[in-house]
Amino acid sequence: MQHVVVLKGGWSPEREVSLRSGAACTEAAKAAGYKVTAVDVSHDIAEVVKALKPDIALNVLHGPFGEDGCIQGVLEILEIPYTHSGVLASALAMNKARSRDIFKMAGIPVAEGQVVSRFFAAMSHAMQPPYVIKPIASGSSVGVFIVREGDAPPQEIASPTWKHGESVLIEKYVAGHELTCAVMGDRALDVIEITSDLAFYDYEAKYAPGGSKHILPAPLDAAAYGRIQDLALKAHEALGCRGISRTDFRYDDKTGELICLEVNTQPGMTATSLVPELAEHAGFSFPALADWMIKDASLNR
Repeated sequence: MQHVVVLKGGWSPEREVSLRSGAACTEAAKAAGYKVTAVDVSHDIAEVVKALKPDIALNVLHGPFGEDGCIQGVLEILEIPYTHSGVLASALAMNKARSRDIFKMAGIPVAEGQVVSRFFAAMSHAMQPPYVIKPIASGSSVGVFIVREGDAPPQEIASPTWKHGESVLIEKYVAGHELTCAVMGDRALDVIEITSDLAFYDYEAKYAPGGSKHILPAPLDAAAYGRIQDLALKAHEALGCRGISRTDFRYDDKTGELICLEVNTQPGMTATSLVPELAEHAGFSFPALADWMIKDASLNR
């Protein structure tokens, strides 16, 4: 019986989500027939994993240090095969400014945007509202602000308590449908539309029970649906992703504008998460999904 270590928790702002993803994946991997040890990751993770001597690491860390190539590099050094994307793809996908550059070169549409100092963004409008302010390297909508017409720039990003980097990404706000598509290996799965009664699809909407509604398959015309699947696979390949990824989009069906927001190389695996729902729609139960990820694990990803 193969021994799988589930890496969860960590110390990023997305710690709580990762703990929930880790708990779900631990049970799923056990149900798939593996010996499983769950580890709440701390700074001594190299020593802990080395002592456990697992066959495979199922990485469900989210955010900095778990999704940006750092833990992937540790696992490469320890020669422990791991799931999801490798060092370079993880680092590129986590950095929204760098991934935007790659998307543009690959012909993947992105919103008009620029990188500015967080202090500049708090003092004046970097572009005409409405626009979105995002940390360059964070996820789960942590630290995201939508600035609408008539709004003042958010002062929170200039606060001494801000923990999301000295620069932020400013992007034009694109109205319309919030959509996401997962890639599993070399296959694009279906497309989900996410709706929420909250202000936008923020952290609470993503993870609180009832915070959002998922419409699967998304109610789009066939051409738009297929284009989103094609672009999700193209983005996955352009960054060099492996295993499972999830790409988020905005689509304005009134104007036809479709833009790629980001690729998530460590998508959530909680009870309310999108990838397990997409995988189930494609015929993979949660234990079957965990089994697929574990079997896909390797080094030099």
